[in-house]
Amino acid sequence: MGQTILYLIRHGQTKWNLEKRMQGHKDSPLTEFGISQAQKLRDRLINEKIDLIYSSESKRAYDTAKIIQHNRNIPINIKKELKEIHMGKWEGMNQTDIINKYPETWENFWNNPSVYVPTDEGESYEELKARVIPSIEEIINLNQGKSIVIVTHRITLKVIMSHFINQNICNICRNPDIESASLSKIHLENGVFKILLYGDISHYK
Repeated sequence: MGQTILYLIRHGQTKWNLEKRMQGHKDSPLTEFGISQAQKLRDRLINEKIDLIYSSESKRAYDTAKIIQHNRNIPINIKKELKEIHMGKWEGMNQTDIINKYPETWENFWNNPSVYVPTDEGESYEELKARVIPSIEEIINLNQGKSIVIVTHRITLKVIMSHFINQNICNICRNPDIESASLSKIHLENGVFKILLYGDISHYK
């Protein structure tokens, strides 16, 4: 069957990233710099064999996927399960306002994920994991031996990478951050995962 290769990508910088607003299931457009980040990542991958692309249904992820696709005949598949963690009332709010209103919850969101309790209809880390990991496993099972780009989001990628590290969700905050338009790369062969890159941004920094 050969190697299955996953290229795991966070979308480029967005307007709300610049404004320090939380996005989650809400959305904002890529900035000019975000587009440039995605273009540089596209150039980095231009000579790599890519069989197909999966993208979150959020426009910021899909627009990043389209830039990476460029003029190559690579199908893009939308999967709603790849969306960012749902942040409830926080979505669209400025981070300073969240910290002032929900200081303990904010601290837990970033540093104590196992005890983080979301506001109203938001998701916990375990709920995100239960949504996204079966989707990743399905993508792998359907595309064994292929090279697959997956474009998703910061917290979603943290959860995906912790899964491949075989790490408990409570330790996720110990890992490096996942920056905009970063690239993580995983090889799978004979049931064994090997992480080759984690959140690499050398293509634009």
